[in-house]
Amino acid sequence: MAELSEMPPVRIPPGILGEWGVRWLGTEGSAGSDGRPKTKRSNRFDKKQGMDFGLVFDRAFGDALAAMLGDIPVETPSPHALTPPQPDCVEMGTIRVIGGIRPQNYDVAYRPDGPRVVFDSKTLNDESSIRKNWQNMINDLASEAATVHTRFPFCVVAFIVVMPIVAIHGRQRRAVLSTLERLGSRKNELDQHHLAEAIALVLWDPERGKLADTPPTESPIHLDNLSQRVQIAYVDRYQHLPPHTQ
Repeated sequence: MAELSEMPPVRIPPGILGEWGVRWLGTEGSAGSDGRPKTKRSNRFDKKQGMDFGLVFDRAFGDALAAMLGDIPVETPSPHALTPPQPDCVEMGTIRVIGGIRPQNYDVAYRPDGPRVVFDSKTLNDESSIRKNWQNMINDLASEAATVHTRFPFCVVAFIVVMPIVAIHGRQRRAVLSTLERLGSRKNELDQHHLAEAIALVLWDPERGKLADTPPTESPIHLDNLSQRVQIAYVDRYQHLPPHTQ
C-alpha cells in the first residue's frame, strides 16, 4: 500500500518546447505512408503533430500524479479495458470510462476501484483553429466533466488547455481565461457536475520555445497551481482509504 505525498508541480522538460516550436514554425509535417515528411503550412501543427504535442503534457501530468500516489508505476492501458492493467497504477493512453452520459476516453487516469482521477489535454494550435473551435472545446470540457461526475461524483477531473500565445489575442484571450476559471471551480462532490476540479491554461511561445507569462501566477488556471488543486481535492476525498496507508 502506497503512502500519499505532495503532488509535484507539472513541469515540461527543458528544451522540449523549443523542439516543438521549430516544428510549429516550419513547413515540414509528419511522415506519410512512404516515410517522407509531408509539406504543411508554417505557424501550425499538422494533425499528428498536434496529437503528439498533447502527449508532452499527458506525460508531465501522469508522472506528477504517480509521484503523489506514492511513486506508483505509470502503465499503458488497453484502449477498451474498463479496469487498469494492474491494481495500483496511473494509466496513460486511451482510458475508457463509462460515465453517466456516455462512454468517454481520457488521457490519464487513476482508477483502482473506479475513476478517482481523470485528466485530458486539449490543444488548439493555430489562429484559425482557436477562432473557430475554442467554444466547442469549452463544451467538450464541460461534457467530459459531467459524464464522469454524474456517475462518479467524487472523481477529480483535471484538464490542461494548450495554445500558442501568438495565435490568441485581446478580447478572445480574456474570454478564454475567464471561461476556464469558471469551469475549473468545482470545490466538492456536491458541486455542479459540468465543472472540473482543476484546469490549467498553458500559453506557449513557439519562437522562444518557452511558456508565456500569462495567465498570471495568482490565477487558479496557472500551470503552477494545477497540482495543488488536484492534491487538495484528492486528499479531501480519499485520504485514509485503501490503497493508501495514511
